[in-house]
Amino acid sequence: MDVEAAARQFVEEHRGLPDAEFLRARFDAGLAWVHFPAGLGGLDLERGAQSAVDRAFAGTPSNRPDRIGIGLGMAAPTILAAGTAEQRERWLRALWTGEEVWCQLFSEPGAGSDLANVATRAVRDGDGWIVNGQKVWTSMAHEARWGLLVARTDPDAPKHRGMTYFALDMHAPGVEVRPLRQLTGEAEFNEVFLSDVRLPDGDRLGEVGDGWRVATTTLMNERVAIGGRSAGREDGLIGIVAGTWRERPELRTPALQDALLRLWVEAEAARLTGRRLRQQMAVGAPGPEGSAVKLAFARLSQELSGLEVELLGEEGLRYDDWTMRRPSSVEMTGRSPGYRYLRAKGNSIEGGTSEILRNIIAERVLGLPGEIRVDKDVPWKDLPK
Repeated sequence: MDVEAAARQFVEEHRGLPDAEFLRARFDAGLAWVHFPAGLGGLDLERGAQSAVDRAFAGTPSNRPDRIGIGLGMAAPTILAAGTAEQRERWLRALWTGEEVWCQLFSEPGAGSDLANVATRAVRDGDGWIVNGQKVWTSMAHEARWGLLVARTDPDAPKHRGMTYFALDMHAPGVEVRPLRQLTGEAEFNEVFLSDVRLPDGDRLGEVGDGWRVATTTLMNERVAIGGRSAGREDGLIGIVAGTWRERPELRTPALQDALLRLWVEAEAARLTGRRLRQQMAVGAPGPEGSAVKLAFARLSQELSGLEVELLGEEGLRYDDWTMRRPSSVEMTGRSPGYRYLRAKGNSIEGGTSEILRNIIAERVLGLPGEIRVDKDVPWKDLPK
């Protein structure tokens, strides 16, 4: 199938439609994410065919992936892997068109890096569930229609086996979203309080007690979504810093040149590694290798933003962007050096902390002995709180 020709023909036949109608028609034609099944926005093709489709749709109405990245990169693969046929049909179309924004309700005040230790409770109540608890560091909760929720359904089981995964209606009674002002001055993140929220069993993803396995699917895709984006040479922060170096010769010193050359090489190696990972994903689901890509991304972002501030000297220390805003996306390249420096600090936390990712790489990629886990078979209710 010449998918690029089909996409170009679609563009010609649907030119002039309102944005929302155009996007819905594109999804229905299977030209949204072509590796998804037919009828769910795809054509059962290999992932590699997507680049040709994207070229054909350049300049057409966009679903704003910067705004719905959680839905595209995390919710959609999870729904496809663990959802029922009815759930896929109900959620995927509005997710891809951007009509329904998704967020991720994983982290908690007492269970950040240790996701399996979540305390938010979901208790059976007739044909549904009653949910109580608190989530934190939730991006896009202030705009989201749905949330990916992991909750404790069996406190008598060990922590990895007592969780269940749900899609939560963020407009349901009892859901309260509060902004968390961060280092940059913005409130990109939120804390979410769940008070007697009623959740229908039809919004459960996967089997009861199988939440850890389903959550792992989300996390693996999240790390690839954060660190494995498709990029050209000198895209992103490395391009900004290299551009400043070329345009401002008065800023150069031998030490800064050595630092820039080292980071340029590392950024190129990370870019090529990310390309190889996407090629591997074309024939299967993401594995633990995505943790290495995300780990490299976080370190490079922090080192490059630090080098940019150092390169600019006093000019790099200026930061006057303290306005309290609720952004709908994170755009590192279109902001000031001071913003990039401050925001990059979060890269080693979001999507799994760098410390946790190193454990995953050591155990699942390198095959090193795992850490001793004394709580592995202990009922969650008996663990120290």
